[in-house]
Amino acid sequence: MEPRPRIGPGVAVGVTEEMIGRLVPAFYAKVRRDPVLGPIFEAAIGDWWDAHLAKLCDFWSSVMLMTGRFKGRPMPVHVAIPDIGPDHFARWLALFRETAAEVCPPPAAALFEARAEMIAESLQLGIAVSRGELPPLGRTNA
Repeated sequence: MEPRPRIGPGVAVGVTEEMIGRLVPAFYAKVRRDPVLGPIFEAAIGDWWDAHLAKLCDFWSSVMLMTGRFKGRPMPVHVAIPDIGPDHFARWLALFRETAAEVCPPPAAALFEARAEMIAESLQLGIAVSRGELPPLGRTNA
């Protein structure tokens, strides 16, 4: 018996590769223009925006459609940026919510937003642990 293909959570709410292909560039166009986030992203990405957008389309395809296309490791990349903190993630989420609402039908936008919130929380926790601001998860100080 052949295994069933994995169906991502986005399928049920109408997420498609085309939708991801509209959302990611629209969102990062706003990020690049943002006075707070723009300089951080420009310093980190420089002239590699086309490759970065393609990688992020792969990321969201993997998250929403379970395609498995994304092969990166986002945590070390974000940990390596010394200036990012909770205010940056809050701004990132606000722009993401705004863009998802503009590009996607409401059920798909809601799912994108929920996944983005989980991703932002995970990245913030990983960054805080790496900076010694939180103890590593699973360890206790006895």
